[in-house]
Amino acid sequence: MLQEILASPVEDKIFYAVLVFSWTVYTWEAYLACRQRKIYRTTMHVPTELGKIMDSETFEKSRLYQLDKSNFGFWSGLYSEAEGTLILLLGGIPFLWKVSGILTARFGFGPEYEISQSLVFLMLATLFSAFTGLPWSLYNTFVIEEKHGFNQQTVGFFLKDALKKFAVTQCILLPVTSLLLYIIKIGGDYFFIYAWLFTLIVSLILVTIYADYIAPLFDKFTPLPDGELKSEIESMAKSICFPLTKIYVVEGSKRSSHSNAYFYGFFKNKRIVLFDTLLEDYSPLNTPGEKEPGTGEENEAAGNESKTKPKNKKQGCSNSEVLAMNSFLCFFLFAVLIGRKELFMAFGFHDTQPTLIGLMIIFQFIFSPYNELLSFCLTVLSRRFEFQADAFARSMGRSSELYSALIKLNKDNLGFPVADWLFSMWHYSHPPLLERLRALTGPKQKRTLKARSQNILKFLNIMVSLFELSLQPIKINVYRNCLE
Repeated sequence: MLQEILASPVEDKIFYAVLVFSWTVYTWEAYLACRQRKIYRTTMHVPTELGKIMDSETFEKSRLYQLDKSNFGFWSGLYSEAEGTLILLLGGIPFLWKVSGILTARFGFGPEYEISQSLVFLMLATLFSAFTGLPWSLYNTFVIEEKHGFNQQTVGFFLKDALKKFAVTQCILLPVTSLLLYIIKIGGDYFFIYAWLFTLIVSLILVTIYADYIAPLFDKFTPLPDGELKSEIESMAKSICFPLTKIYVVEGSKRSSHSNAYFYGFFKNKRIVLFDTLLEDYSPLNTPGEKEPGTGEENEAAGNESKTKPKNKKQGCSNSEVLAMNSFLCFFLFAVLIGRKELFMAFGFHDTQPTLIGLMIIFQFIFSPYNELLSFCLTVLSRRFEFQADAFARSMGRSSELYSALIKLNKDNLGFPVADWLFSMWHYSHPPLLERLRALTGPKQKRTLKARSQNILKFLNIMVSLFELSLQPIKINVYRNCLE
């Protein structure tokens, strides 16, 4: 079998390499999920460190909830991988492109109207994805979330919301895609620079207008009323020179009882959004005499220091900067690869090379090893930023408040505090609860750096072996081309 693949045309090697890598990643993630499910099944008692802050009933609820989610993730992931494989093996992509051409021809648009055909193809592809994903979404919402007390939606509300999301997505996706394709076609030799700038500008615009114009189409956003909470947030923002302009409360309770908070914006225009479920049982956390274990005297000393010299320094590159640089690199490589006919032939396009299909093939399939590695690096970077943020809160004398907030969020969302180290390293963009609590209450030193580095090195050794195995057909082909 291997000899036949090695002797096959280059387009076949590309196709099989994509399939092998896809299933390699799926097998790897299934293995990680299996490790974590074992944690859910075998960890029956509250860890000693959480004995005073997490009761057995909440611990058991979170264990069962996460176990149900993990089992659901296994089956939905298997279906998704099988569906993607069948689409590739049965020629689903060129078939849908052909159907798109037939539909556009009925309206008088021939093959020369590639952008019009691309938009029809995109709409049909997203419609197919919405329909095949609907049963899984329904089960997740009305079985798992309902069983554990989180779902607040009716079936009618859910379906209406799904239709609205699809419509809004098309209203944004289709015009942006048509403009991107047009830029690529008229951009000349340096189209990748213009395409990158266009996507960067669109991203900035969407992030800026999301909470003001897009999110209110689905949820109600109201300004946080004047009071102690608003005053405390504004006072803290001012003390660290955080350019806070608005604070919103989003009505998330009509969908779910999960709670969360986030901020968004750029430069001097940052805004905070609090879920109404987070404020249902709000009470000031910093009341006299209430201090979390191990944070008392240390908080007072840090608090005195922060009053005189607060520091809010940016360290390294942010995720957005990394993603912007990555986007430029991807568009540059796309410009290099888009002329390779064998890439299109590998996926059933023997007579045509549509730009949209090229974007899909290169960004989704050819870049998949790079995307997986980048995703892991961003996860590591995000965890590093979380620890830095926690350390900054501690330096301000706010570790007790953060300690309480982390516990509250974990309890409200039935987060399970115990995680397999490998599963956590691959999936968690936020450090597990126990790690963050230890960092808040432990000695002020980089005591976890060596342990985290060792875990990362072990992980990278495993990943290098997997990447080498899955990319071997591509490497052999590249070497042969160089020799020729």
